[in-house]
Amino acid sequence: MSYKLQNSYILGKILPIMPRTGPPLLPRVSRLLRGYGENLKLARLRRRYSAESVAQRAGISRKTLSRVEKGDAAVALGIFARVMQVLRLEEDLAKLAVDDPLGRKLQDTGLSPKRRAPKRPISPTPTADNIDKPKETS
Repeated sequence: MSYKLQNSYILGKILPIMPRTGPPLLPRVSRLLRGYGENLKLARLRRRYSAESVAQRAGISRKTLSRVEKGDAAVALGIFARVMQVLRLEEDLAKLAVDDPLGRKLQDTGLSPKRRAPKRPISPTPTADNIDKPKETS
């Protein structure tokens, strides 16, 4: 066993050496996520659903539901969607990114966001047939 495996193999479980980290969110986005989680919690409480029943219907653990209601950025969007489906709020997903003022301004001014460079044309590979033939000039 290598040194890393010896240190990461404890009680039959392999523990990660380094935690996964992503780029940090802007504080404004973190506040929006927390507010969204709070709104989901309020919707659950208004319907008088227990956290356990919502978690079970959404197919997630109670701890994951708690993370959703806190607006944890590490929770997948699909999990949020499942909780919304249980609360019958799935139509609100259609409201995400509906209004795009920056995109409209760019479109109106004729500016375009950065695009990929065009693909290079594929040059024919030399074969025995086209090596012997002289090039045609027009």
